[in-house]
Order: sequence, then C-alpha cells, then structure tokens
Amino acid sequence: MAANRKLLTAAVACAAVFVGVTGCSSEEKDPFDGMSADKIADKASDASKGAGSFRVSGEGKQDAETVKVDFSVAKSGDCKGKVGGGAGGTAELLVSGDAQYMKGDEAYWKKAMGGSDKASTLKGKWVKTPNTGNGGVCDRDAMFQSKELKKLEREKDSEVDGKKAAVLTKDESGKKTTFYVAAEGKPYFLKVVTDTKEDPGTMYFSDYGKPVAVKAPAPGDVMDMKELMKP
Repeated sequence: MAANRKLLTAAVACAAVFVGVTGCSSEEKDPFDGMSADKIADKASDASKGAGSFRVSGEGKQDAETVKVDFSVAKSGDCKGKVGGGAGGTAELLVSGDAQYMKGDEAYWKKAMGGSDKASTLKGKWVKTPNTGNGGVCDRDAMFQSKELKKLEREKDSEVDGKKAAVLTKDESGKKTTFYVAAEGKPYFLKVVTDTKEDPGTMYFSDYGKPVAVKAPAPGDVMDMKELMKP
C-alpha cells in the first residue's frame, strides 16, 4: 500500500507541472517529426476539410479599410455569418442550398449599389441571389486546398489560444503567409496570417466538427435581386 501511495504521489506531482520539468519522465514529442512543411500542410488540409464544419473569424484590409468576418460553415456546405465594418457598412450572409441571402445595413447597400436610392428600401430585408459555389467562404475545398500549400518552410513552433502549433511559412513575391497547424490532437489549421501591403489579414479557425444550423429566411423577408434591379 505504501508503495502504491508513493506512485500516486509521483503521478500527481507530474500532472501538476508542465511536461519536461525535471523529475517527470514524460517528454513532448513532435507529431510531425520527419515530415516536410508541405507534408504537414497536406495533413492539415485533409483534417480541416474532413472535419465537415468549422468557424472562421478575423479581419483584413480591403481598399484601405478594415473588414471583419465571422462565419460558421456547416457539414452540408451551407453557412452563415457577418462581414464588413467601417464606412463600407456591415452585412449578414446566409447560404442555404442553391440560394445565397444577404442582409446589410444602409451603408453597406449604398456602397454595394453605387449610391443608388434603392438602398434605403432594403432595410431589414434579405436579398436573394443564386449560390454559384465559386470558391466562396462556404467552400471548404477552396479554403483548404492543398495545391496552394507548396514550397513551405517550417519555423519555430508557437501557440494559438494556448494550443501548441507548428508554424509554416510561404514567402512569395513580397507576400508572406504564415500557417499555424495544431500540434496536439488532429492537425487542424488554427490561424493564417497574411503579411503584405495590399491585403494584410489574420484569420482564426475553430469549432471543427461542431454542428451548425442554417435556416433560410422567411419568404416575406426576402427580395429577389432580379426584381430589385428592374428599372
């Protein structure tokens, strides 16, 4: 019994401190040991797409303005979220099946419609357009496509929200992109940072595999873009 108590005490002591402290035999092992940066990126791409659903949020620059995004993508491919900020206004986006719906504030519609007086008629309404599926925010295949993740270099590991991450970088034509891949659990992408004068930005990825419910707006709250654009 005394021996068991000693073992238990030692186990608790090791659990109470970070791995690698003198006195504990456990050591952190690199899950990507021996892999090239490109191979790590391939694993991250497969894992992130394979999760089905996820959330992406962050901000970047567009036409010298800061634009914030926050989207949740469902396993079905549908998604919902918000985009915008600043003088360009803010809008909600919802993609359900073969339709895409956008509901923006007056500032958003004024900019989107080139200052048209019709912008004021859209308050509180969703504008419906076809979902072309052309690599938008809901397209996980486009977002996590591995063919773009080539000629990467692995840098010193870091952390994203307390999670250990492998750091992969790509520097091409004055544009540096840094990918953070989870080094614990499944190798999901955790963060992507783009460092360039034209369109810098930082995006965070989370909530992998969590259910996302997307419901199309009520018909009475929807205006069809074709009808809206009639003279």
